[in-house]
Amino acid sequence: MKTLIEEPVSTPVAESPAPEPSPSFSRVISKERTRLAVALFYFCQGLAFASWASRIPEIKSALHLSDAQLGTFLFALPLGQLLTMPLSGRLVTLYGSHAVLRIAAPLYGFVLTCLALASVGWQLGLVLLAFGIVGNLCNIAVNTQGVAAEELYGRSIMTSFHGAWSIAGFTGALVGLLMINLHVSTYAHFWIILAFVCMNTLINHRYLVSQVASGQRKTSFFMKPDPILVQLGFIGFCSMATEGAMFDWSGVYFKDIVHAPSSLVVVGYASFMIMMATGRFLGDWATRRMGRRTLLQVSGCLIFTGMGVSVCFPTVVTASLGFMLVGLGVACVVPSIYSVAGRNANVSPGLALAMVSSVSYLGFLIGPPLIGYIAEISSLRYSYAVIGVFGLIVTALISLTQVVRNGN
Repeated sequence: MKTLIEEPVSTPVAESPAPEPSPSFSRVISKERTRLAVALFYFCQGLAFASWASRIPEIKSALHLSDAQLGTFLFALPLGQLLTMPLSGRLVTLYGSHAVLRIAAPLYGFVLTCLALASVGWQLGLVLLAFGIVGNLCNIAVNTQGVAAEELYGRSIMTSFHGAWSIAGFTGALVGLLMINLHVSTYAHFWIILAFVCMNTLINHRYLVSQVASGQRKTSFFMKPDPILVQLGFIGFCSMATEGAMFDWSGVYFKDIVHAPSSLVVVGYASFMIMMATGRFLGDWATRRMGRRTLLQVSGCLIFTGMGVSVCFPTVVTASLGFMLVGLGVACVVPSIYSVAGRNANVSPGLALAMVSSVSYLGFLIGPPLIGYIAEISSLRYSYAVIGVFGLIVTALISLTQVVRNGN
């Protein structure tokens, strides 16, 4: 079936002599259908990742890995993502994000199934490296599609796409819990996810935005870094470092600092995730009402305030409230900077997103270990206080520069 929409991200589409004009009804629904297709690709990527995360304890036990060994092998995943940022941006620029995504998405699901076949630690590490490589390819392609869909709408819709990824995280965790309780093997579980991903690709790939890089923006990844993209990357770094701290340490914080009962240790993480997903679904509306620049300034303040509340008042209620504010704070930062980066006038969307992601993703790598090192020297409360400062840095960067402006 012919692609419904063929429009580059950066340049308007010239009127071409179509052999048979589409009915007006198809033209009306194509924009909405494209948005749904892009959202479902975000959802599938989040579902695959969450499915892997839900089975980590079982895989750890099956391979008889210690905590230190597991941590070492888990590092292979973000390493694969970081090492292939330039390649991902180049492939998306040369072949189009729609073409890359319809191949990378099923491949991501297939590599997921291979994780269940690892019988020793080094095999797990190698497959995780491949999982990170293909995952990064999906990440750059799907975010480039998100930017392209925004171009079709002419307004902010990026945060809702990231909201679909967050919802997939909940869904993947619930499906994983169901599979474990039904005693379904990890391998069978991952094949079910692969089947869902392949079915989504088969049905929805034709509704993606067909885009090609304009000749004016064919640039090398290893060019002199665009200062605007570097600033956007550092803003993303602060947000992702905060997210990494919440993902990896929120349970420990509630256990060791808040002294929550074992049944309530997960409340902090759940509070953060629920409000992050909620913020992402409200983010597009907030962007239109407040402007992107103002929204990011407020987001930084929410991160700082939320961390401050949880550090100064470490009780179950107040810390949960603080984590909720942090969730709202980080919700719109990464989607917003990706949206701005994808519209860069000098660099193609795929390469721009790869550059920004390269800097931003270091936050996931550095944030959690930074928490641990500071906690080892002093206390986990001081670690979270330091992470809270990242919120102030986000607000300061947005306020002192013109890297992000209000308006769409």
